Amino acid sequence: MKHSLQLKLSQNLTLTPQLQQSIRLLQLSTLELNQEIEHLLQDNPLLERIDGASDPSSPQRETPQSENAEIPAVPDDAPQEPASSPEESASFDVEDGPSYNSAGSNDNEDDDYAPLVEQPPSLSAHLTAQLSLLHLSERDKRLVSLLIDSLNDDGYLPQTLEEIGEMLPPELDVDQDDLAIALQHLQHLEPVGVGARNLAECLSLQLAAMPEDTPQRDAALEIVRHHLDVLAARDFTRLKRTLKCDDDCLRIAQKLITSLNPKPGRDFSSEETRFVIADVIVRKTKGLWLATLNPDAMPRLRVNRMYADILQRNRGGSAQQLNSQLQEAKWLIKNVQQRFETILRVSQAIVDRQRNFLEHGEVGMRPLVLREIAETLTLHESTVSRVTTQKFMHTPRGIFELKYFFGSHVATEAGGAASSTAIRALIKQLVGAENTRAPLSDGQISELLGQQGIVVARRTIAKYRESMQILPVNLRKTL
Repeated sequence: MKHSLQLKLSQNLTLTPQLQQSIRLLQLSTLELNQEIEHLLQDNPLLERIDGASDPSSPQRETPQSENAEIPAVPDDAPQEPASSPEESASFDVEDGPSYNSAGSNDNEDDDYAPLVEQPPSLSAHLTAQLSLLHLSERDKRLVSLLIDSLNDDGYLPQTLEEIGEMLPPELDVDQDDLAIALQHLQHLEPVGVGARNLAECLSLQLAAMPEDTPQRDAALEIVRHHLDVLAARDFTRLKRTLKCDDDCLRIAQKLITSLNPKPGRDFSSEETRFVIADVIVRKTKGLWLATLNPDAMPRLRVNRMYADILQRNRGGSAQQLNSQLQEAKWLIKNVQQRFETILRVSQAIVDRQRNFLEHGEVGMRPLVLREIAETLTLHESTVSRVTTQKFMHTPRGIFELKYFFGSHVATEAGGAASSTAIRALIKQLVGAENTRAPLSDGQISELLGQQGIVVARRTIAKYRESMQILPVNLRKTL
């Protein structure tokens, strides 16, 4: 074999660190973006967040432009003076625009402390407070406290008394009768139904606590104790025959049962409510639907003026690290700006295609795929996918993830297409207007949609109905 040297030219796509950061920031949600920025702020002294710039008394607004190093992450419509070249100077002109940070001025020390929010008591604390008011022996109170600690978040006792008794040391001499008495004390506490071992017992406790003259209370008690599965199956004929009652009697009993709380402990749940900050706000202006960026979702960043001045005065090798951090700060500011510009472009393209949704609701949603937006904006389809993931749009009809506006299509008799979201809305309307004594089957819904020119198979109707958590026809039937 003869060895030889060959020269070959080829092109390879290399992702620069700046491009990698741009892609990563684009796919982050607003919360994740702020977490990423906070992490970079701690590592890079050349980068800082602007706080309180909207306050007229803020020193940042009174600083001359030639001495300030502010670089807004998102450009405003206000005119800008030309900035000096980054290679020549580390000082940048100010963009005189309102601050999008609502933190306000830090002059007041009280601003550093978050307001205290009173937390509701837990279920255990609520029951323990009531237990302390009962005239029971210390031994009985300890046993009730033991049962309280065994409750789950719904207020149920998942373990049997036998299982709880086996966990106790023999020297305590606690038998099943002692635990049964402690359980009775627990079940007399508020909320009514707490300490139940199953749904039937929970509902029975609540019905038993009602006045005896409550209409059809006895019939409701009979149903929840012995025929709850029959009621769940909507077998009203069998219930009337078993209870020997008419439609009115059964209807009142059913209404009484559905008014009960099947999970009495959930009112004391400490689940934290999560709020969504919309990236884009859509408004109708002079007959046109326009998308604008939400100021509350946009961080305002700038290069630290003090370190930039130090770097400007020291151009030697000792400033090499600062020079690198300055470049990283400028990259981040540019990439954050580009992120929001891309989100706005994609959002406006979505709004232009979903005007009927904004005007008429879900029934006006048109079919839309990522490729259509990508081709319109000359973007890659993967870029549109990143933009529409975990980004939210605030519209007069609510807050929606950008992904919500994309969906598959179903053919119509006229040769067009209908959005799956619009079909779901039509199914919901038909079910909402149906006669509950003779609800519509999936086949009947398919026929009704066919009369409107929308060809949808019965199995597709069933799939859409289940995705909206609409019960099947036999479980929607009422008296």
